[in-house]
Amino acid sequence: MPNLIDVRGLSCPQPVLVTVETLGQVKQGEVTILLDTETSKENVTRAGASLGWQVKEVQRDGENYRLTLEKS
Repeated sequence: MPNLIDVRGLSCPQPVLVTVETLGQVKQGEVTILLDTETSKENVTRAGASLGWQVKEVQRDGENYRLTLEKS
């Protein structure tokens, strides 16, 4: 089961900072991030890519996003 980070309700840059910290600890595999804004989704996606993580899946549920990043 992938690691799960819930950063809904946090203001920028907190979603990116929390995600980057977690990605640094996990190192590889899958991490799923729950977000509540398009801006946070885009910023977290870019931050993950800069660390070598790729977007595996993006699901939208109303105003929320479920972003899954992976790295082998």
